[in-house]
Amino acid sequence: MNKLIWQQNFLESHADLSTWNIRLGNDLLDNDGQPICPGWGNGEQQYYTDQASNLYMDESGLHLCARRETVEAADGRSFAYTSARLDTKDHLSFCYGKLVVRAKLPAGQGLWPAIWLLPQHQVYGPWPASGEIDIMEAKGRLPQQVSGTLHYGKDMGNKSTDEFSYTFQDSTISEFHDYALEWDSSSIRWMVDGHCFAERRLEPGVMPFDEPFYLVLNLAVGGWYDNVAVDEAALPGVMTVAGIWLYQ
Repeated sequence: MNKLIWQQNFLESHADLSTWNIRLGNDLLDNDGQPICPGWGNGEQQYYTDQASNLYMDESGLHLCARRETVEAADGRSFAYTSARLDTKDHLSFCYGKLVVRAKLPAGQGLWPAIWLLPQHQVYGPWPASGEIDIMEAKGRLPQQVSGTLHYGKDMGNKSTDEFSYTFQDSTISEFHDYALEWDSSSIRWMVDGHCFAERRLEPGVMPFDEPFYLVLNLAVGGWYDNVAVDEAALPGVMTVAGIWLYQ
């Protein structure tokens, strides 16, 4: 896993988002773009936009910004928060390799930044059958901790969740760290700043992690991952990504 096959340097003045889809709204969509579940399936409270106040680049990187502002959707629903979500579906997906994302994250109760992977082709069926790989998730009220997680199982009644956490000793999520995933045919390993804090052996026939996945970056507000009230004093909250490197 030492050959660099893709990178995004958001510190460069000519960086762009041509490899990315900017997602809008509050609904989880099916493969045909039809809404199937509000709150992105997680009870999230934010409305994602493509506005420069929520998604922008400058000399310090790509910024996803969660704000306290009221938005009314076309169907009349009202949302109290805005933020940003983007992914590389149909542009970049990979099976096996090492992915490194250098990012700093916002602290604050109710903020939920995430760096994760979803299946490009749902060959094993709809979620969770085709899997999900969470490289990094953080609960904003616990700024010294991040987690890495696998979701899989043939259906919701048989869903498995393998979650592993890492605690910073002398730092917090509000500083830049390298969040990485090493993935091969035998195992998945989670790393922070080069330190491997968890490894999960893969089980062929049980786990669906032998197909290409694409990358998702998002900053949610609220949701079931940490079911607490949102601390609006923590807003605006910003997730900054400086660079991404994919090796195979």
